[in-house]
Amino acid sequence: MPKFNIKPTNSQIKTYYAEMDRLASLGVTKETSVRAPFQNLLEQCGRQLNLTQILEYPMKGRGTNRIFIDAALVNNYNMPHGYCESKDIHDNLLAEVKRKLERGYPRDNIIFQTPQRAILLQNDWQLEADLTDPTQLVNILQAFFDYRPQAYDEWEEAVAQFKDVVPEIGNGLAEIIAKERETNREFTAAFANFHEKCCQSINPNLSQAAVEEMLIQHLLTVRLFRTVFNNPDFTHRNLIAREIETVINALTAHSFSRDDFLESLDRFYVAIERAAAMMKDYAQKQGFLNTVYEQFFQGFSVKVADTHGVVYTPQPIVDFMVKSVVEILKTEFSRSLSDPNVHILDPFVGTGNFIVRIIQEIDKTMLGHKYSHELHCNEIMLLPYYIASMNIEHAFFEAMGIYEPFKGNCLANSFELAEDRQFLLFTPENTERVKRQKETDMFVIIGNPPYNAKQA
Repeated sequence: MPKFNIKPTNSQIKTYYAEMDRLASLGVTKETSVRAPFQNLLEQCGRQLNLTQILEYPMKGRGTNRIFIDAALVNNYNMPHGYCESKDIHDNLLAEVKRKLERGYPRDNIIFQTPQRAILLQNDWQLEADLTDPTQLVNILQAFFDYRPQAYDEWEEAVAQFKDVVPEIGNGLAEIIAKERETNREFTAAFANFHEKCCQSINPNLSQAAVEEMLIQHLLTVRLFRTVFNNPDFTHRNLIAREIETVINALTAHSFSRDDFLESLDRFYVAIERAAAMMKDYAQKQGFLNTVYEQFFQGFSVKVADTHGVVYTPQPIVDFMVKSVVEILKTEFSRSLSDPNVHILDPFVGTGNFIVRIIQEIDKTMLGHKYSHELHCNEIMLLPYYIASMNIEHAFFEAMGIYEPFKGNCLANSFELAEDRQFLLFTPENTERVKRQKETDMFVIIGNPPYNAKQA
């Protein structure tokens, strides 16, 4: 990672003071105006380290409350480097810091500032600065941008090697599966049964190699769902994961130990888990796992990534599309996402970003009904289906404070559904979900279709 470097004579510092002097000459004192020069300075400095500034950064506060921090700087993996909360000249900065921390604001690398003064917190360490002094301004910026949790270094080192290691591990698993299919009757029967269900559910021409790849995806990633999402019961609670675990149990019943085989990936798993533990908010973990998901496919399954368009939609685009639908419903139909009988479908749900964002938009008094009856989605690939299920269920939990399985997610091919070609779909429950979806009059269809040329 590049080293941050700034001096009192740098052009960014001079521009900051020029902007502050201009606002002072106009008598501008309100927070929404006087915070802009400092945010601009952070954004320009962050570019040295390839950090992106996000304004009004959402996080989970104390209890079930949501908070919006004035600015956050995040890296390419959606991992926050630090935060900034601004106040105006009329505020008591120490009192504001105390109040914000009581609401659940982070303590790791956050600057609280007014035009005259700043306080930098890095957990139990604190630095104060007179922002009218260029040397003190530079010192606090240097300390802010030099902050580097060890977990981030471990993660970046591990992810850099991931693409090289995963293909070797995946090929090794493929060889074991091929061998066990010749000698392990229990596994052969379970595999054949699962392959048949896959053909019925996803594609009648689905090859055995593609089904083997689904098993490998499950084996290589299920630990992350249990730990990063803090969901140890996932494989028992998710209806598709239960089905695949039946096949895996038959594979590992005699001579194959999944834990021993995956030991070489342990360092990578630990790096992901430690980095994810730094995330204070589930939305951050969601973006983080999206990146892991992309890295996984680009390393393990380049062909799958290419043919299925494995790239998640950036969150600002998701926000824009959902807000656009809200506006169109209001102006053209006098309706809202919260209204009864406004059924919503994402036919290519990926990792669930659109449905999660819609849940945040729905009025809480209606969310229970909408979640159980009027939100629908499909996914053709196993790994994003898993992630979407957990993302959506956790978004509901954060909004309502109770856990309830999401029954609107189908492991199915939306194009095949449109052609009315599918019959039995993995499990009776999944089949029933698809049937219910096909009988529903959809009012809103939103999402990002897979878009690579000549893809599946």
